[in-house]
Amino acid sequence: MKKSLLLRIFSAAAAVSVLSFAAGCGSSDSSSSPEATTAASDSAEDDSLQTILNNGELVLGLDASFPPMGFTDENNEIIGFDIDVAEEVCKRMGVELIKQPINWETKEEDLKVGKIDCIWNGMSIDQHRAEAMNLSDAYMKNEMIFVVPGDSDIKSMDDLEGKTVGVQTGSTAQTILEASDLFSSIEESPLEDNVTALNQMELGFSDAVFLDSVVANYFIQSNNKDFVILPGNLESEEYAIGFRKEDQALRDEVQKILSEMKADGSLGAISTEWFGSDITTVK
Repeated sequence: MKKSLLLRIFSAAAAVSVLSFAAGCGSSDSSSSPEATTAASDSAEDDSLQTILNNGELVLGLDASFPPMGFTDENNEIIGFDIDVAEEVCKRMGVELIKQPINWETKEEDLKVGKIDCIWNGMSIDQHRAEAMNLSDAYMKNEMIFVVPGDSDIKSMDDLEGKTVGVQTGSTAQTILEASDLFSSIEESPLEDNVTALNQMELGFSDAVFLDSVVANYFIQSNNKDFVILPGNLESEEYAIGFRKEDQALRDEVQKILSEMKADGSLGAISTEWFGSDITTVK
């Protein structure tokens, strides 16, 4: 009798133990899977937008000598198309825009270490930048062209053979120029920024400058310069805003606001102020 009772107690305890083990192993709760855990972790870690909102400011990195996108005026104020757009984006986010001039050659590192929150300054899209940063959708098209003095005997790109061409160091213009078939027949003059390159050309230190058409057209018109843009271009480009790879929430919020600004006409109004019409490509 005692043996039978003990046997029944042991069997019941064993059954409970087996059921508990089975329940633990057979759980269908997806949150316990490695994929779900990683996804939840990634989501929790992306506090990029909330950090900006908590700090009350967005630090924008730029080359402050890149008219008309972002540049320093005669009053030592940083102004430009990109600056006006960023000001409106920040206003809608409820934060202050901080304009932080940077060395264009080290922009990716400045972004990575947190010196700035984004790079927003007529930055052309290329493979390296797409791999190094989390880019916004393109917001404007651009062409890479040559500018020469009005009295130059250079009338086409074929005439550049043996000439000295200024270009901004660390720019996509430099990358495109150095990768072109034309490069082996010219002398390159790398300079800190486009304005310096144009001024050096005017002084006779170079024969041409290779740069963004947006910059060239604005510089010629606003300064009433006797410069000529050569026919054709080496490559077409698009501008985008660069964020840290992990800052998806911040990138998406800025993109959303830009789309809203396009829809309500405020983006077009800013473009018209700077370019005479809406040349933005935001959707």
